Amino acid sequence: MPTDLPNERALRAPGSMELDPSGEGISTDETRRLIASNKVEGTAVFDRAGDQIGTVYNFMVDKVTGQVAYVVMSFGGFLGIGESYHPLPWRALTYDTRLGGYVVDIDRDQLAGAPTHGAGEDPFADDEYGRRVDAYYKTTPSA
Repeated sequence: MPTDLPNERALRAPGSMELDPSGEGISTDETRRLIASNKVEGTAVFDRAGDQIGTVYNFMVDKVTGQVAYVVMSFGGFLGIGESYHPLPWRALTYDTRLGGYVVDIDRDQLAGAPTHGAGEDPFADDEYGRRVDAYYKTTPSA
């Protein structure tokens, strides 16, 4: 989904592998349009009413297209105990600068019936799991 952000300033020459154009030894982990994965993990996820319903645990990247397919949101629990993990199609989230987090058009009741998995489980090993997630959220697969 394209965003309407102003043009970024060039941080490095096109095709360059240079991480720090200033030469000060600091890698670039965020620009106006791009953000490093470690900065996304832990970001709040809100419902349309602005209530926090979880946080980004991690995300799943399609190996072939290189695109983020799903965000895995942690939900419930306390201090990592009893948490459940809900994959959300990346296309279902929008970033809200006012809230400083992602907004998804789902409430807690809908989330309770959504596909989920527990810690240590690898549901994406089953190809059908992603199709069930897309069907639940009525989104088309990203690949």
